Amino acid sequence: MFVILLFMFAGILSGYLFRKVRIRFINGIILTLIWALLFLLGLEVGLNEQVIRKFGTLGLEAILIAALGTLGSIAGARLLMPPVRNQAQAGNGSGWSKKSLTDALHGLKGSLVILAFFVAGLLLGIFRLLSEIPFSDDLSFYVLEALMFMVGFSIGHQPDTVKQFRKIKSRVLLLPLMTVLGTWFGALVAAFLSRHALTDVLAVSSGFGYYSLSGIMITEYRGAELGTLALLANIAREILALLLAPLMVRYFGKLAPISAGGATTMDTTFPIIMQTSGREYAIVSIYHGFIVDFSVPFLVSLWCLL
Repeated sequence: MFVILLFMFAGILSGYLFRKVRIRFINGIILTLIWALLFLLGLEVGLNEQVIRKFGTLGLEAILIAALGTLGSIAGARLLMPPVRNQAQAGNGSGWSKKSLTDALHGLKGSLVILAFFVAGLLLGIFRLLSEIPFSDDLSFYVLEALMFMVGFSIGHQPDTVKQFRKIKSRVLLLPLMTVLGTWFGALVAAFLSRHALTDVLAVSSGFGYYSLSGIMITEYRGAELGTLALLANIAREILALLLAPLMVRYFGKLAPISAGGATTMDTTFPIIMQTSGREYAIVSIYHGFIVDFSVPFLVSLWCLL
């Protein structure tokens, strides 16, 4: 854990030192590393016959964890919203519009491309097409270290985002905390219905939609089976946020899609949040994504080590 976090902090420091230098390829490197890691994760899962036999069960369990974690988080977000007479008037309209549908599909497209690398590795492993090629057990860990460094670099390289946090109302500053606590409450309920230990379910739910990083980290700590569960559960959470954002605004308030989006509210779920909650929540969405995203390595590591 400490080595991974060290790479993240080194990245933040490096990004801050180079904050005045315009660098365009940061996101491209991060995406490439995610592709590589998910391919390696898929390959490891595909080569593990025991995990493959449980894949269907893992999928159902993942949906359960995602649904209850999302419900808990948006219930927590609702507590921060002042009473309003008509939630249907929230945002730019809580029903589906052509633009909101386009934004949701665009977010899903990016998720599906990333998921395709996992599936590619999975199929190669299942059919043993790469079974004779020696893979170092440390390869995925080295790539993970590189990913953590680049994630930290991207955070440190954007000081203007941090400055904008001062514009957020004090009550809304608690939103990341409500997301975390609400998700964990949902995970507690899911644990009663799961065949995995409570700490395992809490570790999986602590990905908050950051499926690539959480799936890879949990694989390193607890093995391919739980890593696969984390990947599927956090993908499901992101899909729920993208597809159900209008309904969340209607019944739980404007903060609900942000809380449901978890660690993705700076990127894939950002457009749909703007469409359904309103552009005045842009800074809140960025702030929330920044804090929750930053917390994922710490919280996943915490539950994995307990």
